[in-house]
Amino acid sequence: MKELRQLLKNALFGVILRCYKVDGSLRARVRKHLMKTTPGIKIGKGVFISETAVLEIVSGGTIEIGDNARIYEGVILKTYGGGIKIGRNCSINPYTIIYGHGGTWIGDNVLIAGHNMIIPNNHVFSDSNAPIALQGNVSKGIVINDDVWIGHACSILDGVEIGRGCVVAAGSVVTKTVSPFKVIGGVPARIIKERGNREFEVKK
Repeated sequence: MKELRQLLKNALFGVILRCYKVDGSLRARVRKHLMKTTPGIKIGKGVFISETAVLEIVSGGTIEIGDNARIYEGVILKTYGGGIKIGRNCSINPYTIIYGHGGTWIGDNVLIAGHNMIIPNNHVFSDSNAPIALQGNVSKGIVINDDVWIGHACSILDGVEIGRGCVVAAGSVVTKTVSPFKVIGGVPARIIKERGNREFEVKK
């Protein structure tokens, strides 16, 4: 009942904001407030969330966004029963899609370009005599560690962990876990080279 009241409240505020053409900055503040009060969503300090981004709790789960993160236009975050955690100072660029399913954990200072797919879930297709849609799913989870840069239009598949300091070239499909400080690319992604100077510390 509490969740239903919250949903009705959010919907009513949305109608008011549209009908009265409230100033954009005020509308954004009100929308962020509504998100913060939605069960399962936790938003840190100084976070920017575009008006067109979608944050949705589907079949349970949680969404947590760390301080000073930026969620740009058209980004979709949906839990599907799992958790999505985005660390501090992260940038999630336009039209990237991140689902929860088996859990998606993104560390601090991560840069994710536009049009990426990060989906911790796979369809089972082992039985050729049965429709794939009826064979169920497997969800292991995805981990993207601190200080990773993921280029445009990449797919990060279920069960993958990307090590700290990695760079993922645009258009890559990452199917396997990658150790820290590697530059990877391709379909499927392979190690291209190792980053040079490791003797630096990302400021927290």
